[in-house]
Amino acid sequence: MGEFDLIKRFFTRATPRAVLGVGDDCALLQSAPGMQMAISTDMLVSGRHFFPDADPRALGHKALAVNLSDLAACGAKPLAFTLALSLPAADAAWLEPFSQGLLVLADAHGCELIGGDTTQGPLNICITVFGEVPRGMALLRSGAQAGDDVYVSGNLGDASLALAQLLHERGDAPATQALLDPADLTLARQRLEQPTARVALGLALRGIASAVADISDGLLGDLGHILERSCVGATLDTALAFALLDVQRYTPQTRALLASEALRQTVLQHVLSGGDDYELVFTSPVSQRAAVQAAALASNTPVTCIGQIETAPGLRLLDAQGRLLDHRFHSFDHFGSQQE
Repeated sequence: MGEFDLIKRFFTRATPRAVLGVGDDCALLQSAPGMQMAISTDMLVSGRHFFPDADPRALGHKALAVNLSDLAACGAKPLAFTLALSLPAADAAWLEPFSQGLLVLADAHGCELIGGDTTQGPLNICITVFGEVPRGMALLRSGAQAGDDVYVSGNLGDASLALAQLLHERGDAPATQALLDPADLTLARQRLEQPTARVALGLALRGIASAVADISDGLLGDLGHILERSCVGATLDTALAFALLDVQRYTPQTRALLASEALRQTVLQHVLSGGDDYELVFTSPVSQRAAVQAAALASNTPVTCIGQIETAPGLRLLDAQGRLLDHRFHSFDHFGSQQE
């Protein structure tokens, strides 16, 4: 199967939103009057972002979901995307489920595949996604103000727990206590490999949230981007953050283990800094609390207030008794030393 046969068989579709889609040197997109284009690119590299033997259908889903999550953080409606795909071989048995996982999610968000590139080489997936947002309404990282509430959507920690255990089972991580039994690992692994992009919540937060970021590298790291861009600080309640791990979905044995005081710091590490959650962390004025809850209800997405924005720079963590923690929680960083 040649390159162009591969593209035609698995990735060529009708693109009614695009003026011109797959087949020419460039695709053409027409922005609606009064709208701005939101554009984001993410790359997934085999052995770095996913296991080489990852389920191709789930991988197709995740490859697009991580990009849709960026649009969600901008409050942008998905329009289209391009796919650059490096493949060891043109393997139809792999490409069929990969393209299905990718395109089923694309269809669910009305996001059209309009072009890209394929080449032979190590497995590498690069997607650029295009969305639109009304002019002046884009959600940014730079708008947080002292006194704002800090919210997190959904739940955190499951993906990190799954990754840590899978790495341990493969011998790629130091020996640690297994926290999830096989059934619970299956549940947590779904969050790792098939994250939910909070597009509906992002759209609902336009005009309500003062700053937003998606949580890809860990809550503390991605909230840190908001604090840096907004020139503010924050205090978080770790007791509220601890509850973001939805232990009720696990077996009683796992629930008891994860809730134990002996593992509190370990669980907090997964929740606060684990990454791969693709939830939203956002800030909003106190006056918008009712509007935030209405947006959560309208988008069918739970949100939890876990802290407040403050004038003093830096990030402060409080325990259940309101005492300041000397924290050493690190978020993921691809290069150099890890960041707090």
